[in-house]
Amino acid sequence: MEKEIYLTGDRPTGKLHIGHYIGSLKNRVAMQNEGIYDPYIMIADTQAFTDNARDPEKIQRSLREVALDYLAVGIDPKKSTIFVQSQIPALAELTMFYMNLVSLGRLERNPTVKTEIQQKGFGEGIPAGFLTYPVSQAADITLFKATKVPVGDDQKPMIEQTRELVRAFNNAYHTDILVEPEGVFPPKGQGRLPGIDGNAKMSKSLNNGIYLSDDDETLAKKVKSMYTDPTHIRVEDPGHVEGNVVFTYLDIFDPDKKRVQELKEHYQRGGLGDMKLKKHLLEVMEAELAPIRKRRMEYAKDMDAVMAMLQEGSRKANEKAEETMKQVRAAMGINYFG
Repeated sequence: MEKEIYLTGDRPTGKLHIGHYIGSLKNRVAMQNEGIYDPYIMIADTQAFTDNARDPEKIQRSLREVALDYLAVGIDPKKSTIFVQSQIPALAELTMFYMNLVSLGRLERNPTVKTEIQQKGFGEGIPAGFLTYPVSQAADITLFKATKVPVGDDQKPMIEQTRELVRAFNNAYHTDILVEPEGVFPPKGQGRLPGIDGNAKMSKSLNNGIYLSDDDETLAKKVKSMYTDPTHIRVEDPGHVEGNVVFTYLDIFDPDKKRVQELKEHYQRGGLGDMKLKKHLLEVMEAELAPIRKRRMEYAKDMDAVMAMLQEGSRKANEKAEETMKQVRAAMGINYFG
């Protein structure tokens, strides 16, 4: 039986952090290892240029870092096709055709894009490529006929816009060659990891994240600096669990849920200090991240092999993309010369 295809990816604008790990990477590895999917995992360098066009060195450097992060968390190039977006010419072609099937107003209403535009402070200087990147994402997904897209919760509007474009294309050209994908989202309560400073979102730009590449000393320093409860001044004071980043992380990373509940009750009645709590979290985080860190260091010893893996993945992805693109051109009636 033919396997379902899933596609997902990340922009190479820096190393990946544990927010990416919880929000999507763990899902990708689990789905890969189920053996029922044909995974395509993309390093979206073309999309990264939409707001980093004048810093190509950052993208080139980050592409290597993201590739290492993928391998370190368990994405296996023998089971998954890991490829580079810019190396697939058909993606740009399908993006242009999709542009004619969506209005400017619809793009401006996309809540994810609206939020990102505000966060980046573009003002009136929004790059056209950034505003239209959901169209490019739709091309990424549909060119490979992906039925599943494992992503974070913030990408739900992107999946819906992709589904709209598929319907628009199939209706316009009286075909059914393109497939409406479904998003695969993290378990409830694990969709977005707050920053260590208590900010609602962990992000590279806010410098409030724990990275998969952080060494043990850096991890310890970041855990010790975590936002807890500003009213919990003395050990014996009752503390608040809600909004306490340490407990948010324990809820996600500590497999012993009974122990987490006991810690919450102890903290709420008083007698549990923040540093003791953070020490426990550090042990939990180190158990999760140390194997990832070790694998990453091993892969980093041979970057030529990592780049060769990306080249081979891009070659395979190109073949798949061109198969679909031939069908797209035929449906549009633009195979003028056979």
